[in-house]
Amino acid sequence: MFLRTVFIYLFLLLIMRLMGKREIGKLSIFDLIVSFMIADISAMVIENLTEPLILGVVSIITLALLQILLSYLSLKSKKVREWVDGKPVMIIKNGKILEKEMAQSRYNLGDLIMQLREKNIADVSDVEFAFLETSGKLSVFKKEEKRPAQRGDIRRSLRPFSMPIPVIIDGKVQDDGLQKIGKTRFWLKNEIQNQGYRDFKEIYYATVNSNGKLFIDRKDHS
Repeated sequence: MFLRTVFIYLFLLLIMRLMGKREIGKLSIFDLIVSFMIADISAMVIENLTEPLILGVVSIITLALLQILLSYLSLKSKKVREWVDGKPVMIIKNGKILEKEMAQSRYNLGDLIMQLREKNIADVSDVEFAFLETSGKLSVFKKEEKRPAQRGDIRRSLRPFSMPIPVIIDGKVQDDGLQKIGKTRFWLKNEIQNQGYRDFKEIYYATVNSNGKLFIDRKDHS
């Protein structure tokens, strides 16, 4: 069993080198399937000493060749690449969350807000465009006026930073958020009415920033 394990280990190193280098976060669904299948076959070959080693080796080589072939076709054909890897999806446009695209990608609001925070973006309204990449990562392009100052820009006065507080999520009022900013549902109702909304259910996402300004992202009506 020891020699079999060492052989499989060295054999897998060779196979992985032949399959090419990609970051874990950038693996396609097909890459993941092949990796899982190779791992499963390797475990079976090591544990089942009664099975001929050659059967596992042939199976792993077959999967590796399929992966190499599909990777080559992906390089040559855009259609194959989109079929294997998928396409990036725009989920924010000019500060507006595109609910339909998020639903189609099975990407929820909590994940979006978390990934924006990871990029030091507190407010959806600061975003010009955001794309959900095929790797699952979020690419964000800030609005021109929200981009960091460059060398030669006029120095802007600094002020304490605080995260916008969500007060409506998917049509539901967040009472804990209102409590944090010392406001009531009555105040929130008046504010949304001032912006042309009659009911909380019309709003997909709303926050109040440190200046007391209410940002509203309207629900899509499809």
